[in-house]
Amino acid sequence: MTTTFVRLNAIDDVKQFVNTIMRFDFDIDLVSGRYAVDAKSIMGIFSLDLSKDIELRAYTDDAEELFAAIDKFIVK
Repeated sequence: MTTTFVRLNAIDDVKQFVNTIMRFDFDIDLVSGRYAVDAKSIMGIFSLDLSKDIELRAYTDDAEELFAAIDKFIVK
């Protein structure tokens, strides 16, 4: 498992984020507090508090391509 934090500020960010990560075959979750949702679910993402940074958990050992694809959403 590989983790990072992402920020999704607007509805269009969520749509673009989901469309991007749908290309990857491994499971990806978003975790906010005690809630975890499938990162490929737009409805799941909207159930989270988007005003805070959200932990992304990618269930793969090689997440470089994923992180490159979602670079604009990663908190640096």
